[in-house]
Amino acid sequence: MGAAVVTAYALTVDADARDLRAADHLLHALADRLALPGDTVGCTHLVRDGRPRVVVSLSLPSAPLLDTVRERLAAGEYGAVSAGLPDPSGRAVLYPGASRLTGTLTVAEVLERSAIDRVTVLGSPLPPEPDTRMVTRDHVRPQWQGGALVLAATPALGDTLVPFEAPDPTPCCADH
Repeated sequence: MGAAVVTAYALTVDADARDLRAADHLLHALADRLALPGDTVGCTHLVRDGRPRVVVSLSLPSAPLLDTVRERLAAGEYGAVSAGLPDPSGRAVLYPGASRLTGTLTVAEVLERSAIDRVTVLGSPLPPEPDTRMVTRDHVRPQWQGGALVLAATPALGDTLVPFEAPDPTPCCADH
């Protein structure tokens, strides 16, 4: 599949989410409630102004769909809506093929099944071999980097990789 394209047909929703989990939930709720097509790209973006929070963006495949989604969101049920993307480096939650990235796959399968452009391994200057196994943990969150959707991975047991972002991270200071 590869090469997701974030179009000019984008909007940002600021629902005052305090963390990534709440923003992920919002994106999935919007996708379900608005029946968004599978080629929609939904991202989270950290906002560090006087009111730190996580906003979400939706990049849609057409202007008419953008207008429809904007109208449906106009009621304000999900927060403030504005045109465009807040920044070019969002963390993708909704993207073509995301639902097909479950279980253990090879790096080649991750790239073939989804809009992810490449996989990097933290601490390595080289990309992983295509036949390297990746345990997805059913939680694959690539980031936009220079216009490409890039999944950061880390080495794991058994010569496998796992996505860098854990599905259920331990909160900071949980043990004290």
